[in-house]
Amino acid sequence: MASSCIYSGWVMHRRLHPRRHSFRYRAWWLLIDLDEIDALDTRLRLFSRGRRNLISFHDGDYGHDQSSLRAQITRQLSAGGIDYDGGPIRLLCSPRVLGYQFNPLSIYFCHRRNGELAATVYEVHNTFGERHSYCLAAPADSSGVVRQSRDKKFYVSPFMGMDMRYDFRVMPPGETLTVAIAGSEHGQPLLNAVLQAERQELDDRRLASLLVTHPLVTLKVIAAIHYEAVRLWWKGLTIHPHSAALDTKQELERKHV
Repeated sequence: MASSCIYSGWVMHRRLHPRRHSFRYRAWWLLIDLDEIDALDTRLRLFSRGRRNLISFHDGDYGHDQSSLRAQITRQLSAGGIDYDGGPIRLLCSPRVLGYQFNPLSIYFCHRRNGELAATVYEVHNTFGERHSYCLAAPADSSGVVRQSRDKKFYVSPFMGMDMRYDFRVMPPGETLTVAIAGSEHGQPLLNAVLQAERQELDDRRLASLLVTHPLVTLKVIAAIHYEAVRLWWKGLTIHPHSAALDTKQELERKHV
C-alpha cells in the first residue's frame, strides 16, 4: 500500500488574551511520500506534478532553494545533529487546487528505515511570501505522542510579537493525525491551534469528492486568514509591524556573527 494518502478534518485556533478569539474550519491535506510523487502523477488523473491539473504539486511551493526537497530536508536534519539514516520523508501539505496554493504550515515527517519517526520539520509560510523551517527531533512517549518545543524565530501574524515559544504535541500520521501547537508569550499562554484529521486512500474518486465538498479549499484558507485579521483588528489588538520583526532578526544575526 502506498504511504501517500489524504487527511480530511478540521483546524481550530483559539486566542486566550488580551481578547478571547476563536475559529474553526474544515479542510483536507495530502500526505505525500517524497519518493512517490512521480508514481502518483502517473496513477492519478486529477493530480499532477509540476503542471496544471485540478490538483497539483509544484516543488517550488516548498523548501528554500532549487535542490530536491529530499536533499533540503536531509541537510536540515544533518545540520540539526539528528540521527537519520535515509528513510521515508512524508510531507503533509495543501496542494494547489485549480492552480492556487497557500500553506500556512507544512510538516515533513522524517522516518528512519525501520519506520521509526526521527524528526519533524515544520515549514511555516507567511503572507509576505517568506518561509522558515523549524527542524526538531521527534522522541515519542509510551503512548506514541511526540512533544517538542522551540522559541519563535519567524514573523507570522501582525497580532503576535516575536518573544514567544511554541510547544508541539503530535500524534504522527496513522488512521488519524493530530497536531496541536500551544503558543506562549513571556511565559503566559497566548494561543492554541489544533489540526485533527482522518486518513483516506488517495485516489481519483476521493479527490473528486473533496473538490465537490471542499471547493477552493486553498482560497478558503487565505480568505480566512484575512477575515480573522480584520476581526482581531476590530477587537483592538496591538499590531506588531513586520519591519520590527526584521529588525529583531537582524539583531540576532549580528549577535551570532
